[in-house]
Amino acid sequence: MRNARGVAAATAVGMAVLTVAGCGSEAKSTEGTSTGTFRPQWYAGVEELPEKLAADGTTIVVGDPAAATTVRLYEDPRCPVVEEFEATGAPALRETTLRRETKAAYTLASFRDDRVGGDGSKRAVNALRAALDAGKFTEYHTVLFAHMTKTELTGGYTTASLLKLAGQVKGLRSKTFDTAVKTMKYQDFVAASARTYEAAGGDDPRGPGTPTVDINDTRITSDGEHYGLLFEQTTFRELLNSAHSQPQTG
Repeated sequence: MRNARGVAAATAVGMAVLTVAGCGSEAKSTEGTSTGTFRPQWYAGVEELPEKLAADGTTIVVGDPAAATTVRLYEDPRCPVVEEFEATGAPALRETTLRRETKAAYTLASFRDDRVGGDGSKRAVNALRAALDAGKFTEYHTVLFAHMTKTELTGGYTTASLLKLAGQVKGLRSKTFDTAVKTMKYQDFVAASARTYEAAGGDDPRGPGTPTVDINDTRITSDGEHYGLLFEQTTFRELLNSAHSQPQTG
C-alpha cells in the first residue's frame, strides 16, 4: 500500500528531480514510440545502446539521445546502497532505455575511498571511463556492481581485479584498455567527476549521497516516503512510465 500511494503521489506532483541518497548521506524486434516520435525498433540488447561523454566532460550518457526522459544517476562504485539499487530497481531503467523511452546520465563519485580507505573507487571510475572508450561502459558497469560485495570482501577494486572483471565483457580487454587501467589514464576525469558530484549536493559540499537519481525535474529525498520506490523494480518502472507519459515541455 505504501508503494502504491508513493507512485500516485509522485505522479500527482507532476514528476515535478528524484533524489535518493544512500552512501554519503546523513539523514527484437518490436516497434515502439517515444514521446510521439516513431522509433522503428527497440535496441535488442545493452551492447547496442549508444554511449558517449557529454559536453561537460564528466557525464556519461547511455541510450537514445532523443529520449524525452533523462534519468541522472550519481553513483560511487564502492557504495553498497548503489549495489542494492543496481540489483533491484535499475533493471527497470535498463528496460525503458532499451525501449528508447529514457536515457541514463551517469556522474561517478569516489568519496568512499576517503570513508573506508584505499583507492578502489577512483580505480573503478578510471576503468569505467576506459570502458566507455571501448563502447563497453554499460556492460562493464553491470559486471562491476554484480561483483562489488565479493570484491570489497577481498580488498576492494584493484588493477588486477578490474582487469579480471573486464575479462567477463566480450571485446573489452585490449592493450589500450589494459594500459588505461594500469596507468590511471583518466585520473583527471576521476577528479572532475568527483567535483561534479560534490557540486550536485547544493548546500552540502560533500555531495548528495549515492545513489542519487534525478528523473527530469522530480526529486525524492532519502528520508522521504518515496525513497523505497527506487529499490523495487515494479514501482520504479511505474515511476519511469509516469515520467515518460508526462514529458518535459521546457
